[in-house]
Amino acid sequence: MRRREFITLVGGATFAWPLAVGAQQAERLARIGYLSLGSPPLNAYDDAFLAGLRDLGYVEGKNLHIEFRFTEGQEDRLTRLATELVDLNVDVIVTYATGVYAAKRATATIPIVMETASDLVAMGVVASLAHPGGNITGLTFFYPELMAKRLELLKQVVPSMSRAGVLFVRATASTPSVLETMGSTANALKVELRPI
Repeated sequence: MRRREFITLVGGATFAWPLAVGAQQAERLARIGYLSLGSPPLNAYDDAFLAGLRDLGYVEGKNLHIEFRFTEGQEDRLTRLATELVDLNVDVIVTYATGVYAAKRATATIPIVMETASDLVAMGVVASLAHPGGNITGLTFFYPELMAKRLELLKQVVPSMSRAGVLFVRATASTPSVLETMGSTANALKVELRPI
């Protein structure tokens, strides 16, 4: 290599190196608000969520920051914690179950990704599952339909069944739609439904 070519190569690299370093430092830090109904430390579902992000190239501390908020089983804290995440101006809120309702009340602009939630259409949170509209997307597990199907299966296993009890740990926002769907199925099966 001649001296002139060497100087041109080194000079070009010297000029380009600070630009490359600057471009790496300018990589945007994604901010996720994670609203959990549980308690720290993270559980297997949370670990799977973080592993999924890593698979997509998002690494906490490198190009990702997660603001964790835990209700520690106290659902009355949901509204305050969802509002905290909104005030932090996170890029997206990830939550599940009743956390979806709290996040929806806290913001109409920040995207909300629900890990799972039940019957958001009946609750009036989304317009439809096919086109939820607004700022919510994610998974639902068709809880009312699932409970009705369980009643059908129970009747198949015990054809003489004439009464069925439905035990609720606590009434939630989805309880009325679950009871309505199960009630219709119970009537068709000629089974008396007893919510407890």
